[in-house]
Amino acid sequence: MARGTGRGALAGTAAALAAAALLAGCASGTEPAGAEGGTSPRPAAERTAPSAPASPSPAASPAAAARGATVGAAGSSCPLPVTFDTAADWEPKRIKPITDPDLRELAEQGPLTLVCEIDAKPAGHLGFLNVWTDDAKGTTPRAALESFVAADDSPASAVYRDVRLGRGGTLAGTEVTYLVTSALLDEQKKARALAVATPRGPLVLELGGMDTDEHESMLPAYELAKATLAVTAG
Repeated sequence: MARGTGRGALAGTAAALAAAALLAGCASGTEPAGAEGGTSPRPAAERTAPSAPASPSPAASPAAAARGATVGAAGSSCPLPVTFDTAADWEPKRIKPITDPDLRELAEQGPLTLVCEIDAKPAGHLGFLNVWTDDAKGTTPRAALESFVAADDSPASAVYRDVRLGRGGTLAGTEVTYLVTSALLDEQKKARALAVATPRGPLVLELGGMDTDEHESMLPAYELAKATLAVTAG
């Protein structure tokens, strides 16, 4: 399923169609509505200069963003087999299971299913932190990421590496940076994701943005999640 035309939020029952709605707003040059009191994202009309050629090679990690809330705990907006901190003003939303077979693929990428999205629009960005899970307990984080990337939109130049995550670097994981082709912008853009093993199976945390500029501007929120990630569920 093409990233620019499918995955996002499905109002009411499947928040998986929000990315499509977000991109549609950008294409018309209008601003998606931010949360009350939040900062509105930049309209597409302001993005007239072409983006610099994308490269999957990771630059030095930016400083983590200011902390907002913690997601993942039982009873939170997104119950997960992990917890991590979100950046200030980012809004988490649980993705409910989709029963309609015509829509189910919008919340799937390879063997993984979208279960939570943290929306950056209230913080002034066009993108999400997306959480994907797979109940195949024998799948390694590397294998989960490889399947995830292979199912993305024309993936290229993937670079995988082992990483230490969480407070004190106590959690082992795998991270990938790569390029995808944006159908909306007709250009390549950066993408990245990480995977960890949990007692319920592998979990992937993906940073999604409309273009490479948005991707890089949201890296502090991604770094905050990496630095605070902890596996909790048995």
